[in-house]
Amino acid sequence: MTKEKKNAALRNNMQSYRYLSPAIISIAILSVLPILYTIFIAFTNYTLKNQNYGYGTANGWKIVGLYQFQQVLMGPLKSEFFPLLGWTLVYTTISTLGTFIVGLGFAMALRDKNMKESFIYKGLLVIPWALPGAITIISFKGLFNSQYGAINNMLMQFNLIQDPILWLTSPMAARIAVIIVSLWLGFPYMMNICIGALAAIPDTYYEAADIDGASRWQKFIKITLPSLTNVSYPLLISNFAFNFNNFNSAYLLTDGGPSKAGSSFAGWTDIIGSAAYKMSLDKGNFGLGAAMSILIFIIIGTVSIINMKLSGQFKEVRE
Repeated sequence: MTKEKKNAALRNNMQSYRYLSPAIISIAILSVLPILYTIFIAFTNYTLKNQNYGYGTANGWKIVGLYQFQQVLMGPLKSEFFPLLGWTLVYTTISTLGTFIVGLGFAMALRDKNMKESFIYKGLLVIPWALPGAITIISFKGLFNSQYGAINNMLMQFNLIQDPILWLTSPMAARIAVIIVSLWLGFPYMMNICIGALAAIPDTYYEAADIDGASRWQKFIKITLPSLTNVSYPLLISNFAFNFNNFNSAYLLTDGGPSKAGSSFAGWTDIIGSAAYKMSLDKGNFGLGAAMSILIFIIIGTVSIINMKLSGQFKEVRE
């Protein structure tokens, strides 16, 4: 009887795998194989110049071990990579925390029970999330134009600036523009998350705080933020990983520019993701681009694990 049960369980498992086989095959072809191929290419000197000669030939490409990683971390590209990494971390941190703060602010404002038309504002504030990101970024490219852009015209009409700001050609202004676009695209997602998390906080907490004479700031610090932590912290980590590798904002808005003196592959607004793309597609150095992609994965994974350990996320899962 036991043997028959085992055979029946095995047949059921095989039937399940048959049903799942289309998804498993698709994942293997579209995700697993490209990842494995990228890892392999990172340990070779595969470029646009030697690809046609074939693998292992005199003029072809071959395995070079950790050479590509040494080029980036300890070789001639070291002076370009670490400033690029620094800007990527700054951009990612500001974008992640900024979208959360803006989204939380709107969520708390829309939570006001006296605001009868809050559903209208919710619909309007979700528009940046509903529109295709590429179209939105290209639209911002026109808005940030230094000559006819609406942003400069508005700032000059309100007498906030005297001369047009060179949003897309000045290094600091271009970086600010990229961050603004990221905040615009990212805050609706955080707003919706915060709206759901705020709705889950019992009103009795705030009623008890009112009885104790707590101020709005004290209620925010002692009740709202701690209650949001369990929900928002994992999402902040995932949003950090997304922004760290957010190719669209840097590439579509400024094409990574303006160009940086002394840099062979990255401009002032390039992040590591867009720089790896340029290294592969523009420069034709696929091995070096693949190595930079692996470094992106290692950095994101390390930062995520550290943050989750410090926040006690793994402990909660075990419990």
